Amino acid sequence: MATYLYRLARLAFRRRRITALVWLAFLVMAGVGAATASSAASSTFSLPGTESQRASDLIEKRFPNSSADGATARVVLRADDGQKLMVAAHKDAVREVVADLGSGSVQVAAVADPYEAGAVSEDGTTAYVSVTYKVGPPEVTDSSRDALKEAGQRAEQAGLKAEIGGDALAVTPEPGAGEIIGVVIAGVVLVITFGSLAAAGLPLLTAIIGVGIGISVITALAGVLDLGSSTSTLAMMIGLAVGIDYALFIVSRYRAEVAEGKQREEAVGHAVGTAGSAVVFAGLTVIIALAGLSVAGVPMLTKMGLAAAGAVVIAVLIALTLVPALLGFAGGRITDRGRRARPVRGGTNAGSRWAGFVLRRPVMVLLTGVLGLAAVAVPAASLQLGLPDDGAQPSGTTQRKAYDLLSEHFGPGFNGPLLVVVDGDRAAAGQAAQTIRSIGGVTAVGPPKANATGDTSVITVIPQGRPSSASTEDLVHEIRNRSERDVLVTGTTALNIDFSQKMNNALMPYLTLVVGLAFILLMMVFRSILVPLKAALGFLLSVVAALGAVVAVFQWGWLGSLFGVEQTGPIMSMTPIFMVGVVFGLAMDYEVFLVSRMREAYVHGEQAHQAVVTGFRHGARVVTAAAVIMIAVFAGFIGSGEQMIKTIGFGLAVAVFFDAFVVRMAVVPAVLALLGHRAWWLPRRLDSALPDFDVEGARLSGAPRKTAAADPDHGLVKV
Repeated sequence: MATYLYRLARLAFRRRRITALVWLAFLVMAGVGAATASSAASSTFSLPGTESQRASDLIEKRFPNSSADGATARVVLRADDGQKLMVAAHKDAVREVVADLGSGSVQVAAVADPYEAGAVSEDGTTAYVSVTYKVGPPEVTDSSRDALKEAGQRAEQAGLKAEIGGDALAVTPEPGAGEIIGVVIAGVVLVITFGSLAAAGLPLLTAIIGVGIGISVITALAGVLDLGSSTSTLAMMIGLAVGIDYALFIVSRYRAEVAEGKQREEAVGHAVGTAGSAVVFAGLTVIIALAGLSVAGVPMLTKMGLAAAGAVVIAVLIALTLVPALLGFAGGRITDRGRRARPVRGGTNAGSRWAGFVLRRPVMVLLTGVLGLAAVAVPAASLQLGLPDDGAQPSGTTQRKAYDLLSEHFGPGFNGPLLVVVDGDRAAAGQAAQTIRSIGGVTAVGPPKANATGDTSVITVIPQGRPSSASTEDLVHEIRNRSERDVLVTGTTALNIDFSQKMNNALMPYLTLVVGLAFILLMMVFRSILVPLKAALGFLLSVVAALGAVVAVFQWGWLGSLFGVEQTGPIMSMTPIFMVGVVFGLAMDYEVFLVSRMREAYVHGEQAHQAVVTGFRHGARVVTAAAVIMIAVFAGFIGSGEQMIKTIGFGLAVAVFFDAFVVRMAVVPAVLALLGHRAWWLPRRLDSALPDFDVEGARLSGAPRKTAAADPDHGLVKV
């Protein structure tokens, strides 16, 4: 592989104008495609194989005009000072609101009069007006939302308190300043690392080009592939981070090769042949982790993972082709400072001094790192999963106030009603309703509502507990256990419960698949069993500690105000599996970049302990810069108004910090120090069976390489 990448890089360097024009053409075509693409339809959320999804599909089939997928809103009206809404003046005001809502937007499908629908509280002080729309939440226009707000304002002018809830008010958050700040911090780190504006600007430029292509392609295909609003944001987050890092590693290696006296074209070839090989395998681990999200069987999560994996593919290709071309354009501006700061071979720097410290005290460093991360991971044992509703909104929002009013006057379970679908005649529906009334934890059971043909009915069930409470989850399971096979439970609350269960069930198979495939990949890279095993165990330590930090901040509220967390609650159900996928890929990035330099030194003749020092001397500064850049990019998304993006941004930033600075910089060298030469052995048959990708570039340098030799003590192979 090193030889092939060496030739590819030299070709891109010599044909730099053509290479740059090809990538520019890709960017333009993707941009045109995004600009001319039709607006995406509402992204449908589905859970194939779950009871709630089967019930939703049955409703859609048997109640074709029910607007089940349309957006909804509730205008909650309350009389002040204990007055009753049954008095004539308040009745007139409420019905005026109903009339305004019915005529305020062409998107409105129906408006329910609370006096006719029984939507007035027992004490008579509070009522709600239900509004359903012909379109999904993303298609609700600003004018329709304005009509909702204006109706509420007129109600307040009439002496009523008005708050509005429902998904009709949901707006896709616009990119905030946090993302821009993350890029600025990345630029500052690159300038400090390279000491050159040209060298610092090149990774930023190539990463932005890659993200531009990736996001444009996602936008162009959003309507065709039914991609949600979070897909492009997550692809941008991952693509920007890895794009900067991959270019950083190649540019850093290029400067080192020039500093050792190579001509620029030869230096580009060696840089891509060695560091580029690490980029390829690091990128493959990220791609495997992201594409493996399809194991969960949730179409939305699969699309998010594949879109982010596509962004990583673009980042790898740009690092291998466009970066060498731009290095050709930059000329001496990238390397002049590198020549003056030429490192002395075998000299010391902060990285080698730190490695020496770890090698002298490996047990102390190992125990400190492992026990420290274990302590941070403790809150992960209390992880609670769920999907946010209006109860997770900040307390000052109208959605949250509407949620609280409904909970106070109609009961906590009113905000999460269950829909029981009976696939049978009216008699079967009546029997099902009677059975449900006998179950504990139920506040109310509505009368069955049959379709036109009378072969299917829907029963609304109001639980006693909050939508995200354990009692409501128990109620859903109890209804399912005590009902016949043709009685199905759905609704947002049941869908959330099924989704959380699906995520829990998928986590272990996903871990097994991703870690297993990456283990085989890393075994081929490092020609070792213990090094990939150490990498996988280190990752598990990092991700569990990161989940512990997420629980402490977003579920327990520790330091919540510092990170803009106004309302604590269950962690979004997809957060753990998505974090596992992304963190695993990024953790393997650092493992490949750092340890491949150690293996390179070991293969070229150095002793095992000295190879660790050499790896840190050449790679610690660059890995540190890469980690700081990733932390800055991910932390920029903490300011997002979307809870999932905020949580994942925080979790990834913390996970990168733990993995880069605790696991890879402390635990890894400590383990390698304790293992010594044993870190690099491999069973004889496995050594001969695995392909040799020459990631360390031994064939490029022509230097003597350690060959496999039998170990009489272990019957294994030393490389």
